[in-house]
Amino acid sequence: MSYSVRQRIPDDARKNLVQYPDFLAHLLYHRGIVDAETAAIFLTPDYDRDTHDPFKLAGIETAVTRILEAYREDQKTVIYSDYDTDGIPAGVALHDFFKKIVFKNFTNYIPHRHDEGFGLNKDAIEKFADEKVRLLITIDCGIADVELVKLAQSKGIDVIVTDHHLPTQVLVGGIETELLPPAFAVVNPKRSDCQYPEKMLCGAGVIYKLIQALIIRGNETKAFIDPKTGESIVKPGWEKWLLDMIGIATLSDMVPLTGENRALAHYGLKVLRMSPRVGLVKLLSKLKVQQKHLVEEDIGFTIGPRINAASRMGVPMDAFRLLATQDETEASLAADHLNAINDERKTTVAQLVKEVKKVVKERYSNAPTGVIFAGNPSWKPSLLGLAANNLAEEFNCPVYLWGRDGEGILKGSCRSDGVSNLVALMRDAQAIGEAADATDKKGKAAKKSSPTFIQFGGHSQSGGFAVEPGMVHKVEERLNEAFVKQKATRASDEASGTGEQLFVDAELTIDHVSWDTYSKIEQLAPFGTGNPKPLFMFKSVKPTEVKGFGKEGNHLELSFGPGGRTKAIGFFMTAESWEEKLGAGRKLSAGEQLSLVATFEKSMFRGRPELRLRIVDIL
Repeated sequence: MSYSVRQRIPDDARKNLVQYPDFLAHLLYHRGIVDAETAAIFLTPDYDRDTHDPFKLAGIETAVTRILEAYREDQKTVIYSDYDTDGIPAGVALHDFFKKIVFKNFTNYIPHRHDEGFGLNKDAIEKFADEKVRLLITIDCGIADVELVKLAQSKGIDVIVTDHHLPTQVLVGGIETELLPPAFAVVNPKRSDCQYPEKMLCGAGVIYKLIQALIIRGNETKAFIDPKTGESIVKPGWEKWLLDMIGIATLSDMVPLTGENRALAHYGLKVLRMSPRVGLVKLLSKLKVQQKHLVEEDIGFTIGPRINAASRMGVPMDAFRLLATQDETEASLAADHLNAINDERKTTVAQLVKEVKKVVKERYSNAPTGVIFAGNPSWKPSLLGLAANNLAEEFNCPVYLWGRDGEGILKGSCRSDGVSNLVALMRDAQAIGEAADATDKKGKAAKKSSPTFIQFGGHSQSGGFAVEPGMVHKVEERLNEAFVKQKATRASDEASGTGEQLFVDAELTIDHVSWDTYSKIEQLAPFGTGNPKPLFMFKSVKPTEVKGFGKEGNHLELSFGPGGRTKAIGFFMTAESWEEKLGAGRKLSAGEQLSLVATFEKSMFRGRPELRLRIVDIL
């Protein structure tokens, strides 16, 4: 893998950022921030300036009116949220708001990931109808559930869909047309008729805007007046305490951390650092993470995985209870339970990886030359993404794994080797299958078979798919044909200089690893999708020490500079694994010259601030 160092900032652009140091101006410029006004907005998030009027969301006025009616009339209401790190915190946020306004006749429902799958399902709707539910509010799902929303409405359940996924597109008279579910209200910034300025809110971001709107209209209509005091029980601005949940979701859901999302993530971290939420406090304490120093990595590597583990292991409500409870004992038990579930998830994934490796060894003689495509009806689809990621890193090739869900459908997850575009591979494999259908050796009309994939999606590095049982044996062949073509195209593009390039922000020396440098990088935080951590190249450096650390010695630490003062660490990396990738008999040892690609990070392990590098690649 090769890297290109970003060009020096042009002189005319430098003049537009003259008030910033050269290093910071360089980083800003290569993030598309080319003038002082844009830089000031980016570097100093402002809640009032960067968040928008919730009533610009199409459908929100209708949704607010209906929810306030349910509140006034004490109608039975269900909050139906997705089972991931977007839906669960968002469900907690709406739960907390309903508790605040003393709405008693509601319940939270999170579907079972394996048995019920994503979105609404018929059995749940039938259950709600039997329980005389009058209002159903979806969170982070529902936009594609046209028939199920129709079913709920036919049973006397008004449905308010809040979502951020793209609406379904259908062909009407040869023209692609948006198909919205026939809900009482649909609140989604990606609706074609929605004028809301921030199109890329996550599901929790949408529910936050709904809560804002409810507080505004509820106070205007005096719906939230305390009869004893005559004052409002929830004043505008109270919702900011919910930003801990909105921040977790925004930082976890891979939405671009720009515009309003940047503000929600920025202030979300501020609230998280002081949140009195007992379950969160207990969890962080048990994990020895200092709450007041929380950063986005703690969401991605500590909090998020434990929320996801609950749903992957079939108990999403356990994560909900951890975040929603106000009881100290329940919070402590929930924190222990979520840790145990996460450990169980790790063990299950490790066993799954071991099983898949056995298949790989038998099928590919332990050295796959193309795509790994493997599955077993006994494998849980909810765990396959983690296993595929592990295998993609080890075998350095795209990995597609499938299992069978609770409805008997074969579903899977895929992960890239870092260079292959997974969605493009699936799209090409689908086209290869369609071409095969159209071909008939005798020139007769070809008998159309099932498509290669029933459905697929995701992005270049991570995705999901579903296949019919009878097509499993054909998928691998078609994926590998697509892989060969994609690899040839990539090689041709690289040779001609038109291929996709991997960039590092700047080339630095070990002497540049200082708190002064870090203070400039830190101004760009929070980092994530749309605002990645700056990446740096350290060329021709020699480690003074190479060692493993951790209980199992499965993490890597390199030391550089006088006395080994600068550390570079890589979790779940070993010297041996890098030597296999480096090849040509190269050893990763003290005194051996290498080039390092890394990011900066501040560690607060044991309460002491330590500046170090996080290894991304070794060349």
